[in-house]
Amino acid sequence: MKRLIVVRHAKATHKPGYADFERPLTGRGRRDAKAAGEWLSARGFVPDLVLCSSARRTEQTWTELAAALAGGHEIEVWYEPQLYGATEDLALDLVGATPAGVSTLMLVGHNPTAQEVAATLTGQGDLAFPTCAIAVVDLGDWARLVPGAGEAHALWTPASAAS
Repeated sequence: MKRLIVVRHAKATHKPGYADFERPLTGRGRRDAKAAGEWLSARGFVPDLVLCSSARRTEQTWTELAAALAGGHEIEVWYEPQLYGATEDLALDLVGATPAGVSTLMLVGHNPTAQEVAATLTGQGDLAFPTCAIAVVDLGDWARLVPGAGEAHALWTPASAAS
């Protein structure tokens, strides 16, 4: 079994003066990403490899997640410029190219692509995916990423943590 953890970046600023690619996380975004990392860690959802968009807000989201997940060991991260503005097909192609030895892959990206990947793989077309949402999807194989190929193992949002 393979496991894909799809993460939408945490809340980023919309203040003037930042190009979209350079928008940093807000205080809320940093807190949400930290809480997300703690949730993942508490459930043992630790990736072997991370594919992370190279946009500032996704890198910062990963940094906050990693602080809770690393547990004293390094997690390999590939910063992928193509994930910024990627289509669902491109994101699935990148996931599909994951080395066979990787059991758990984390994809840290942007909407609408993150939501589309999670919804397509699980067959949940109405999947809500706000900032910092997480979908943990169980798959049979990295190479067979067709609609409905996965099963939603767990879902998390900052709002679900507050309730």
